[in-house]
Amino acid sequence: MFSKRLVEALGGGIAIDLGTVNTLVAIRGRGIVLREPTVVAVNAGQRRDVLCVGNEAMQLLGRAPGGVNVCYPIRDGVICDAPLCEAMLKHYIQRALGRKTGPLGVRLMLCLPLCITDIERRAILEAAKGAGARTVLLMEEPIAAALGAGVSPQDMLGNMVVDIGGGTTDAAVLAMGGIAANRSIRVGGTHIDEAIVEYMRREYELMIGSRTAEQVKLSLGRARVGGVEHCEIRGRSLKTGLPTSLIVSQGEIGHAIVEPLRKIAQCVRETLADTPPELAGDIYRRGVILTGGGALLSGMDALLERDTGLSVRVAEDALDCVVLGALRALNARDDIPDTLYADLTAEG
Repeated sequence: MFSKRLVEALGGGIAIDLGTVNTLVAIRGRGIVLREPTVVAVNAGQRRDVLCVGNEAMQLLGRAPGGVNVCYPIRDGVICDAPLCEAMLKHYIQRALGRKTGPLGVRLMLCLPLCITDIERRAILEAAKGAGARTVLLMEEPIAAALGAGVSPQDMLGNMVVDIGGGTTDAAVLAMGGIAANRSIRVGGTHIDEAIVEYMRREYELMIGSRTAEQVKLSLGRARVGGVEHCEIRGRSLKTGLPTSLIVSQGEIGHAIVEPLRKIAQCVRETLADTPPELAGDIYRRGVILTGGGALLSGMDALLERDTGLSVRVAEDALDCVVLGALRALNARDDIPDTLYADLTAEG
């Protein structure tokens, strides 16, 4: 833990939501200045030779020429390739600032999932320092999401936030400046995409890419089985090896994604089961707040309402709640208690 005077010394600083799928960067006084995929394209022969980052790299996914690999440096909310993550962070920080970081570096707030280990935490800190950060603050994602959704961390009454990201789902009950109960699982939007890929392979012997699966999720995905809409899916037949297409229904995709949605609902129920009775009463009256990209899946709020018997609402700007909350925490005029910061490292 650390003094709020040190937070005040951070000045403006930069807040980053380093997600499995997308990275968002916000600067105090300017708001969100960058929103790009968490993707890096590298030279296959020299893996550390970064060719492009973000949207430009995403254009190469599934279409990259020989000698080019498209990589995700973040997997399930944590770093799986530290050098590439460091290069990507440096690129995004410099783009956000419109200049190089300089010899003194930058002051940085990063958000991380609850399920992160100490080793994974250190990897994130090292990547941030290698990217040019002089001082790094870490905040747990459901805390940042709550702040971004307008929830006061010092409220005496309980609030429950469920942040469904690309690689993880975090559920937390907040009250009086702390976390009273929480659960975190490595299941999120990418696992829903993978479930669609596996369903097409198993049921139709059709191989599709992750981008195609995401497009199917966005057009037909529902958190409750059913629906009458259809769409055409193109891929490669595992029988013939040739390109082909077929028509799938909304009901089929609903069946395909049942398992990851079941795990998310179970995470929420287990968090509620660990909640002290008085706070459980508060949540019964106030309901649950959903944030993150997964909150926007059609019917997700209705699914959790059915499973928990509580009212569930999707936060305004659900996609941006984490980075907006981190940006709010950088503002020393907001009375954010020290207990809500996960860790601190200061250099220079």
